[in-house]
Parts: sequence; C-alpha cells; structure tokens
Amino acid sequence: MLSRQRLFWTAHPYDLLRSEEKFLQACRDNAAYHIKHCPGYAAVCAHFGFSPDQLRTPEDLARLPVLPTLFFKRKALFSMPQWRMAMKVTSSGTSGKYSRIGFDWGCILAEAPMVVALGFRHHLVSPKPAHCVILGYRPHRSNHTGVTRTMFGLTHFSPPLSRTYALELVDGAYVPDLDRIAAALQKLEASPFPTRIIGFPSYLWFGLGRMEELGLRVKLPRGSRIILAGGWKQHAAQEVDKATLYALAEKVLGIPEGNVNELFGAVEHPIFYNACERHHFHIPVYGRVIIRDPESLEPLPMGRVGLVNLISPLMTATPTLSVMTDDLGYLTPGEACGCGIQSPYLTILGRVGMADIQTCAAGAAELLGKGEAF
Repeated sequence: MLSRQRLFWTAHPYDLLRSEEKFLQACRDNAAYHIKHCPGYAAVCAHFGFSPDQLRTPEDLARLPVLPTLFFKRKALFSMPQWRMAMKVTSSGTSGKYSRIGFDWGCILAEAPMVVALGFRHHLVSPKPAHCVILGYRPHRSNHTGVTRTMFGLTHFSPPLSRTYALELVDGAYVPDLDRIAAALQKLEASPFPTRIIGFPSYLWFGLGRMEELGLRVKLPRGSRIILAGGWKQHAAQEVDKATLYALAEKVLGIPEGNVNELFGAVEHPIFYNACERHHFHIPVYGRVIIRDPESLEPLPMGRVGLVNLISPLMTATPTLSVMTDDLGYLTPGEACGCGIQSPYLTILGRVGMADIQTCAAGAAELLGKGEAF
C-alpha cells in the first residue's frame, strides 16, 4: 500500500495542510483493503452506508465508521491471516479485558520513519550512550502488551548502556521494586553518561515519593531525560498535575522540566504523539483527531469537550482506521500554544463514564455476530 508509505515518509511531521491529500488517499486505500479482507468490518461499513470514495475532503473523515477501543477488548478482528502478521500485541488490560491487535510488516516499515522524524524533532535522538531506568515491565515471552514493546523501543533513541526495570516478573506476576530503582539512581549519579528514565508517570510519582521518604536526593548527569509513556489508569485516584510531578523530579533527580518528554498513544492507534516544549500534544501528519459529542457522536468544533476519536491509516492487519477512545478531550488551534508548531493540539481531560461506550461497543458487536474472530 504505497499511499501509506508516502504519508509516513512525509518530510515535515506537523504540516497537516500539505499532507491532507496524502492522508485522504491513504485512508481511502486502507478502508478499501479492510472492506475487502475483513467481512466484519465490511458489515459495519455496509450498515452505515460508507464507501471509501466518500472521503474527498478532510471533513469527510467524520464519515468513517468508528469502532470503540472497548470493542477490540471484546472481539478479535483481523484483516489478514495471523501467520502473515509481523506480531500481535495487547493493551494493558487494566479493566480485566485487553485488545488484541495485529501488526503487519508494512505497518512496521511505516512506523520507523515516523518514530525517527519525531524523535529528532523532539530532541530524543542522541549519539551519546545512556543508562536506561524503565518504570515499566521487564519484557518476557509471556508479556505481549504494547506498552512494554514501546518502552523497550524508547531505550534505543540513544545507545543503551544498561536497562534497569521497576516491574519484575515474580511467580507469574509483575511486582514493583521502587527501592531497587532508588538505589540504581544513586549509583548512576556518578556515571559519566546520562540517565534516561522511561515509563509510566504514576510510577515516576511513586518512585519520587519513595525517595523523598528515604531522604534521598541525586543529581543525575547532564543530558539526563525523563520520557513518560502511558497513563495513570488503575492509579487515577493518585494522579497529580504535571507541574507538581515535574517540580518533584527536578528536586529529587536534578532533571529540569525542559528535559521531560511526554508521549501519548494507544495500542489500537500506535501513532507517536510527542508533547512539545509546552507539554501540548500537537497532531502529527500520521493521524487526525475528531472530538465527538458523547450522546450524538457528531463532530464538535474546536475547543468543545467530547469523546476522542483517533484516525490513522497505519494498520492493515487490524481495522483500526477510526477508533473511539473512552477519553474526554478537546482540540486547540496550534498557534495558541506558542511553541511554533501550527497543527492543533489535543488535551486529554480524563476518562468518560463507560455506559455510552459500552452501548456503542455492544452495537458494533451485534452487527458482527457472535464469532470471536473475523
């Protein structure tokens, strides 16, 4: 699917205006592929009277049939045989259920230039080796979660000298060991190489709090960074605002706010959203975001709060062209940020009550029948 490759090899990762036709063509081709190869997705499109040739303008992207992320937690929906896939990954499954998403080889090849372009744009790429402290899961053959894959991949933005994990597999379950992380950071203070702390913001907060309890302060080497990936999820009740988290990181670790990077994405929408220097998630050319009214699902104008609908023609193994998250958010014009990136930026406010999403997912499942995979 050459249109996908042309989009993901775009030279300017935030130039939405010049990428519009590439994006529309890639979406048309992606929708046509899934309709042809996935009977379940074809049934959904037929129900809504959708055909790929309806995508003529950016506004037409709202016509794409939307599948809730919760639907993928109930059904395994694929557009190619599993033996043809590069890999299958799952969501974290914090609600007790998890999505099963297939990645095709074309997707992997398209992701690479996206990650490189945005890695350079946000100063994540460095030739200087670094020690990596991962506030997440140590990879294991039994762990297929997308976030584990992502965090391991993030260690390669600079040559990794070492990897220390906060969550180790013990008797079949992951167990956090924040004291070991604190001890590791103390040792790395004396290293001539920088440290990169990668992981969940919740575990950064808990780890910093533990170091405060122990009366520990370190001054990590110059060039050290924090790269936050994933949300608070099951720790939502303990969530703190960014300013508080970053201030504590500078106090305990000596890493200034300017060296904190944030990432946003989902296993059903693995687009590499990077926060700018002002901590806003600008929309890159590889995806589009529509904010929808929680009741009518109609698109809302800029600035209005609603459900976050993520669109990208990245994947052909699984029909994730247009997915509805259970997040509430809103869009803001890029020029309001002041960082120089002109594309709109997305603000996530939190998760919506699940009743409407459950109903939407159940409706999609009813359309597709009772089979477990399509």
